[in-house]
Amino acid sequence: MEESGDVPKDFIKLKCEKLSVDEVSELVVSPYCGAVSLFIGTTRNNFEGKKVIHLEYEAYTSMAETEIKKICRNVRQKWPSVKHIAVHHRLGVVPITEASVIIAVSSPHRAESLEAVMYCINTLKASVPIWKKEIYEDEYSWKENKECFWANSEK
Repeated sequence: MEESGDVPKDFIKLKCEKLSVDEVSELVVSPYCGAVSLFIGTTRNNFEGKKVIHLEYEAYTSMAETEIKKICRNVRQKWPSVKHIAVHHRLGVVPITEASVIIAVSSPHRAESLEAVMYCINTLKASVPIWKKEIYEDEYSWKENKECFWANSEK
């Protein structure tokens, strides 16, 4: 079957508005693919016994977008059958249960899209300049991703 009408695309968005799982998953659907894999990272109401009120995200936006584009290029090298990739990350305040990040990947078969989604979220947390602040009832804490290479190199 000729796939020239469905050129692989990357959909990258950093925004302050609520993220939509439907919107992100629809971006990657392709008639040439039998799999769409999703990762949805949501705000939980607790961390190490503390009550979390909400999260706040900040980013170095232009650099974050560049780093996410690199992740997409790496995905296509590792899994050439991947068709479309969408990475949407919320900035600003993210209430409990709402999505902070949604990643969707389509491919002809499930193994590639599942592996690619896991690679995307792990690499995003390790290399993309997006910072998370957890707001508790009576304090707050800037959170360091354990995967973050620049934070770990100073220890």
